Amino acid sequence: MSKKKGRKRSSGELSDALTPDPNTLLGLRIQHSWREKGALTKWKGTVLDRLSVNTSLFMVKYDGFDCVYGIELFSDERVSNLQVLTEKVVNNKIKIPHGGGAGGEGGGAPDPVLYMYQLWDDYKDGDLRILPEAENKHLLPADRKPGEETESLVGKQVEYVTDKGVKRTGLVIYQVPAKPSVYYIKYDDDFHIHVYDLVKTS
Repeated sequence: MSKKKGRKRSSGELSDALTPDPNTLLGLRIQHSWREKGALTKWKGTVLDRLSVNTSLFMVKYDGFDCVYGIELFSDERVSNLQVLTEKVVNNKIKIPHGGGAGGEGGGAPDPVLYMYQLWDDYKDGDLRILPEAENKHLLPADRKPGEETESLVGKQVEYVTDKGVKRTGLVIYQVPAKPSVYYIKYDDDFHIHVYDLVKTS
């Protein structure tokens, strides 16, 4: 998890911090420490959502980045000193970028965290596989029973094989209401939220 060097906090921010409550974080400003490979950094951002399909997973928009991270704020060992700030959110209608791939070429544009892929061919050819519920019963939403039919893939665990033959597993965490063929997938080995458009293109 990399970031640019952030600005110094004002002296009043820490003293104004509140005790975090996972049930009341939505829309609030937070800050926490992040330890990775021995390095300790400070992160500050806004909590956008808590996922019903995995209630330990929060979608956070960090300051200085046009991206959204999926972070288990209360269970990830790399997160420490989590604090809720009293500062007001100026505009909670944050635009989430929908990238066209793994970043633009040239121009120095930042690599987006929401990736849009046309994955029908991958799904058809077996490179993207929806795992049977028998393998992921513990991931089912609370209002669904094993074997119950559903039109949505939310709550399904997926397996994706990359061009290099590497298998990645993840969870379908969201379906876009305005375009039901579009899903958000959070891979187990990645903080990024990937956007997949599972439609037939030909």
